[in-house]
Amino acid sequence: MILRSFILFVIALTSVAFSIPENVERKADKEIAKFYNTESFSKETIAVSKELNAKTMSEFGNENLFKILSGGKFLGYGYIGNAPSKTATFDYLVLFDKNFVVTKSKVLIYREEHGGEISSKRWLKQFIGASPKTEELVYNRNIIPISGATISVKSLTTEMNSLLKSIAILQKSIKL
Repeated sequence: MILRSFILFVIALTSVAFSIPENVERKADKEIAKFYNTESFSKETIAVSKELNAKTMSEFGNENLFKILSGGKFLGYGYIGNAPSKTATFDYLVLFDKNFVVTKSKVLIYREEHGGEISSKRWLKQFIGASPKTEELVYNRNIIPISGATISVKSLTTEMNSLLKSIAILQKSIKL
């Protein structure tokens, strides 16, 4: 009985740990509508098998990788992720065009007192144009450091590199 309860608890915890919180989803939807200048759009989840997910560096599941459609027209792709900061985590959105070139990145929720400068549009612009085919993003070489936000800058840079490498793996394995 205790073992069964423990297993159910672990399953419940795992399913909650990788789900997108409602407030994060709302903020992402607002950004998507604003970016594509539309109020009416839908998100079509891209399913990634557990086996393929294990080969990637990013965690795909629970609707965090999706196609964006409006009126039956394909607009692009989106990804909602979560990255570590000094003592907490932050949620971010990456929008891609049809070739998986980054068209927008946005920090949706930042939970620290310091380091929130990574939410700046000006700083985030440096990710625009990155794709699975571009060179690796490197802190202090092609990614500008921010004093007081070193951990968050390095974290988002690592997350973007992992996401782009993972997208390349997906492109070879499934039809996107």
